Amino acid sequence: MVELIEIDFERRELAKIDFVVFDLETTGAKAPPCRVTEIGAYRVKNGKIIEEFQTLVNPETTIPIFISQLTGITNQMVKYAPKFEEVAADFLDFIGDSVLVAHNAQFDMRFLNYEIGRIFTDYRVRNPHLCTVRLSRRLFPHIENHRLKTLANYFSVSLVNHHRAAPDAHATAHIFVNLLEKLQNLGVRDLATARKFKF
Repeated sequence: MVELIEIDFERRELAKIDFVVFDLETTGAKAPPCRVTEIGAYRVKNGKIIEEFQTLVNPETTIPIFISQLTGITNQMVKYAPKFEEVAADFLDFIGDSVLVAHNAQFDMRFLNYEIGRIFTDYRVRNPHLCTVRLSRRLFPHIENHRLKTLANYFSVSLVNHHRAAPDAHATAHIFVNLLEKLQNLGVRDLATARKFKF
């Protein structure tokens, strides 16, 4: 299980935290029974992307046609890809004790913990996490909606191959850097305050 040893982690300064911005593509909306088909992740430190992790994943089940049409990920593409259990250790090492960030984080965290739980019974990722949907709603309430594509356009962030894990995570990382800058301009300095921030 990934545990945070540092008791006052929530009090850490945002400027000193490693963030891992990640995105998962899946065979559907609910876990279970749906499974992960792709992982994309980027480490952000001091407002810069410094490292990446990406891989297709064999979901060990059929990808529905409408999901393939949405993501572009086909059954043939994942046929010889590693299974989640084969990439889990490397991905957990990549995450380490970072703060996790995702667009609609509840979805990605649920799938991540479902997949981890299949391998390590009763184990879960305990890292704190931030959701760019929630943060953007609080920081930029005037934006018409807070979909990834809308935010990418608002912040002039490139988003190509939408609904693929790495491009979506990459765009989310750049959006998150903008959200961090806004938080710092508002005087928010630590993780706990960022998680609870409201105007």
